[in-house]
Amino acid sequence: MKDAGPDSTSGDSPRDGVWHDTWPAGRSLGFAPSRFERLADERARDEARLASAFDVCHPALALRAGLLVLAVLAVVSLAQADSATDWLARAAASAFAGASGTLAWLVLVCSSKRLLARLSPGARAGTVLLAGAVCALAAWAPLVAIGVADTAGGLRLAGIALAGAGFAALLWLWLDLRARSAVPADASARLVELQSRIRPHFLFNALNTALALVQVDPARAERVLEDLAELFRVALAEVGDSVALVEEIELARAYLAIEQARYGERIAVEWELDAGAGHARVPPLVLQPLVENAVRHGVEPAAEGGRIRITTAQRRGQAVVTVSNTVADRPSAPGHGIALDNVRERLHLLHDVAADLEVWREGREYHARIVLPL
Repeated sequence: MKDAGPDSTSGDSPRDGVWHDTWPAGRSLGFAPSRFERLADERARDEARLASAFDVCHPALALRAGLLVLAVLAVVSLAQADSATDWLARAAASAFAGASGTLAWLVLVCSSKRLLARLSPGARAGTVLLAGAVCALAAWAPLVAIGVADTAGGLRLAGIALAGAGFAALLWLWLDLRARSAVPADASARLVELQSRIRPHFLFNALNTALALVQVDPARAERVLEDLAELFRVALAEVGDSVALVEEIELARAYLAIEQARYGERIAVEWELDAGAGHARVPPLVLQPLVENAVRHGVEPAAEGGRIRITTAQRRGQAVVTVSNTVADRPSAPGHGIALDNVRERLHLLHDVAADLEVWREGREYHARIVLPL
């Protein structure tokens, strides 16, 4: 169906110099702390890193952790073996214990991540290491019960517990380093990220559009400013590491409503939305750069305008989002791919290998497709 834009609301727009007098009493902008406020920036950075460190629930991450433990145990078994047959027997026993203990540790940390987040860093690290030792002993116990392994007077059990704690420390260190790489290092990096999401030229164009509409259609000018305020509220507010796809769809509607006010009949927008896909989690403002690229490279250079189609679908436990636009006969200036790289990197940081972005041209249409886990 073709998008008709948001519902209109009427009201007087504030004029220069009398903003506080004309703004309705009791109404608040409701902006959250800015990303560039020092304390809010530091707090958000720490919270985001902590949330990423506890993100051990992805199957791909669990697979990597298990393979790492099995590889180390196989090498240790090789150093202790007297023959190839002895190595295979030792490797099989240690592989059972290693895989069981690693899986139990991952499940335990994943299910307790909210509780762990409330602990101090020292207490959290101690709890994680203790859980590794306990899981290692629990995984070794069945081997002792069937006579495949022995306790060796308690020394071996102590070694197993220390090995479990060591593996837990190694995995925790890897998760922490992975989380640190996912969080921008300073406020300047956050500024670059923001500029790659909403380009300054769009702000100027939106304000000019609202200014041109003030005299001829005040209600429409107010809607443009409201949509613009909503976009920048999300861009500047302290948000989590992910939002629901349905929220991103609404922001894309606000963005395209502004562009429709600017281009008029030159831009046609079509929506084909599957409600089942709306629950997928995505990084904040991950869809807006794709629709902005569609406007910039599909509609803007074409004298007759263009068409943009946004579709979502639920397929085999995945949400598929596709942004398509017509391509003009006279191509626009090629971009540097920064926005696409930004989207792709943030998707991988949130969902690892379970999410992806691909772009391609087919005939006179350009497509960008995001695949997400549900």
